[in-house]
Amino acid sequence: MSENLDLVRALYSDWERGDFSSVEWADRDIEFVVAGGPAQGAWKGLAGMAEGWREWLKAWSDLRIEPEQYREVDEQRVFVIARGSARGKTSGLDTDEMRSEAASVFHIREGKVTQLVIYFDRDRALADLGLEE
Repeated sequence: MSENLDLVRALYSDWERGDFSSVEWADRDIEFVVAGGPAQGAWKGLAGMAEGWREWLKAWSDLRIEPEQYREVDEQRVFVIARGSARGKTSGLDTDEMRSEAASVFHIREGKVTQLVIYFDRDRALADLGLEE
């Protein structure tokens, strides 16, 4: 198993418990992108990523993200298919009541994530990467 895959697995270990507080894994100039969903956008740097996470997390209570599949795309990218569970703060909707098709792409250089793209549509993620399910 590669160091990049180990890094991403460690991140998801925290995220499965609902802990999104660590930024030790992120490059100081990280690009954080949320493609689709209720808080889509792009942010730059650690402060920008914190703002983007806050925007994304404020829509949910008790968010947990459980990975379903890890795939190393190449030496610098790890693709993850994950299932999130949470309750919408405004709607009260429990995400277990609908099918979650999220995916993330981690771009990693020298042990740090330089870009994190979160997709609400895993088919779009697969298409962007030129991959098949």
